[in-house]
Amino acid sequence: MDRLTAMRVFTEVADRGSLTAAAQRLDMSRAMVSRYLAELEAWLGTRLLHRTTRAVSLTDAGNDALPRCREMLGIADDLACASHADSAPRGLLRVACSTSLAQAFLAAAVARFIDRHPGVAIDLVVADRTVDLVDERIDLAIRVTTEPSPGLIARRLATCRSVVCAAPSYLQRHGTPQRAEDLALHNCLTYAYFSKSLWQFTHAGAPLGVPVDGNFSANEANVVLAATLAGAGIAMQPVYSALPHLRAGTLRALLPDYVPRDMTAYGVYISRKQMPSALRALLDDLAEQFRTELFEDSGYAGAHAPPSA
Repeated sequence: MDRLTAMRVFTEVADRGSLTAAAQRLDMSRAMVSRYLAELEAWLGTRLLHRTTRAVSLTDAGNDALPRCREMLGIADDLACASHADSAPRGLLRVACSTSLAQAFLAAAVARFIDRHPGVAIDLVVADRTVDLVDERIDLAIRVTTEPSPGLIARRLATCRSVVCAAPSYLQRHGTPQRAEDLALHNCLTYAYFSKSLWQFTHAGAPLGVPVDGNFSANEANVVLAATLAGAGIAMQPVYSALPHLRAGTLRALLPDYVPRDMTAYGVYISRKQMPSALRALLDDLAEQFRTELFEDSGYAGAHAPPSA
């Protein structure tokens, strides 16, 4: 437990008489405020607050603890000010992301960051689900989405583009779609958590939604990619996963006049207050590293070579 942060949470709740108001002030979720309070009470071995549905008030022990917490926070702030100029990023960060992003980009990006900041250690949590930052003690989650989760702080890192693609073997057997509407005649491989039955495009400056269907779906983008490479059907893949195969010719990019809807890669975290220097440095570093051909410069121009019919 970060005891100084827990004390800061406690003093904010005491000052404002509300967990919700303290959470807003600290840029934390209410669940995180409750977690810090519970852990501080467990450490001290006593209840600090009376909680009702309408109000929060200090217990006798809370009244005794409050001025001591303020004193300790003051000392800590003084020490932080004195050492800030010379402090280098250090400490352990738990970072969460999807399997496909970890394998295609983030593992190498994190390795480069650690090489530049040897005082930092990274615990990379790879999961093809939305992790709970509070319950799983995640410092930073990298999420590719159209909209970040409410109640969390999100820093935009990059545009994440997609490409409709298929293996040459599939196209030889089933032909090549010329229009997005032709996808209805093809076996479309889909990602279980996103756009499973409707693919979104921009065509001639106008949005276009195209219903798709197929006999294969998976909850992990790399599995869909593997099935696409095996010739099972047509998929919409993130460029960061598909690009090596597009360049090698093992996948062909389709429908060049139809632009799949962009996603955005965000760095998502709980609070701006008392952000560790290591987390701040990692966010700044990733914002630079995400500016690659896999993201802001999509880098697959020329991959739309006409496939064999």
